Amino acid sequence: MQVAGKVVVVTGGGNGIGQALCGVFHRAGAAKVVVADLDEERAKIVAASVGGAAFRCDVGVEKDIAYVIAETERQFGPIALFCSNAGIGGGFDPLTVNAGGSSDEPWAKSWAIHVMAHVYAARHLIPLMKARGGGYFLNTISAAGLLSQVGSPAYSTTKHAAVGFAENLAISHRADGIKVSILCPQGVDTNMLRAIPKGPQSGDGDLSPEQVAKDALDGIEAETFLILPHKQVIDYMRKKTENYDRWIGGMAKIQAKMREEFGG
Repeated sequence: MQVAGKVVVVTGGGNGIGQALCGVFHRAGAAKVVVADLDEERAKIVAASVGGAAFRCDVGVEKDIAYVIAETERQFGPIALFCSNAGIGGGFDPLTVNAGGSSDEPWAKSWAIHVMAHVYAARHLIPLMKARGGGYFLNTISAAGLLSQVGSPAYSTTKHAAVGFAENLAISHRADGIKVSILCPQGVDTNMLRAIPKGPQSGDGDLSPEQVAKDALDGIEAETFLILPHKQVIDYMRKKTENYDRWIGGMAKIQAKMREEFGG
């Protein structure tokens, strides 16, 4: 898919990867880049920099996503590319005393933002895309959805679920001309990464948001389902599936090292 002349929506577009995506789509000739973010002021700043439009949007609330989709289509025309990019990094605990946690709150928040946001976008856009013969979804997930994130059970679990939904989205609607890509980087130099303690998500070739956005655009143009800005992730996936028990053991060693480092 070529984004030139197309209407594009980016959630979580006010910062980090989302902001970089807005920039790369604008430079690629998008007709309009719509920036949706919980932080409306940041959304407006980014939108102004790309000649776009801004909406406040809590992606975990279905009516917010429905509103962004409806208003974008009313004001600017059919959405060709919807980038479900917003994410949170909360719930990181390097000690992981109990993988189940102590309350439902971090699980519910992660589920709403990392899974249901993708579901809501599909729920409201699929009928429109089917009626006009196609469309494209880019779902920003994480290498944690393919591997795991030591120290963050809620993050890892919901990112795995996001991969599963994207697979079903792609399978269910290929015949409708609807394409899907998932963007699964490791460490990216964003506020979210800087806000959590150093761990295996860091120090393995952290990339700039701009590089990740460029890789995303390349993947969309090639209509590649799995976009891996960190090329080493495919080897980690192979090692995981070749010997799951060995992989679990290796990850457990990383967890033990983190407990030793952060437990004092």
